[in-house]
Amino acid sequence: MDERTVMLNMLAQDLRPIEEGVEWFEALPTENQFEVLLELCGHCMQARATEEDGPESVRRAGLRPTYTPAVLIMRGQLNVQLGKIINLPQDERLKSFRLLVALLAVSDERRREQFCADGCGHAWHRLASETDQGAAEDSPWPRASGKP
Repeated sequence: MDERTVMLNMLAQDLRPIEEGVEWFEALPTENQFEVLLELCGHCMQARATEEDGPESVRRAGLRPTYTPAVLIMRGQLNVQLGKIINLPQDERLKSFRLLVALLAVSDERRREQFCADGCGHAWHRLASETDQGAAEDSPWPRASGKP
């Protein structure tokens, strides 16, 4: 897994605080922000996100239901709406980032319960245990416990 995938999954699994993810995202150049949003969409689809995940994702992201990304995710046809969300203007990107991290969290939690409860080979599902064991010390991201 590359560093960006690790960071996005750690945010979705609540192993890193979203505030840290927001700082990281805001520090990226505009073109890299778009790439992150595109990657998040891919992760969400891989985790089998559904239209029913929209309300919980909006709630977890802390967005008002009237914000553009929140309105879009509630419209149905998730794959179409995700394309619209990642292509929103620059001033909507931070809201889109928060929403897509939350959507990944919701869909991946369900995926773990339904398909991975008895174990799986997904490396991103072992981030918590690797972090706890110190295996992620070479990562550029601080440990999930917040300790150095």
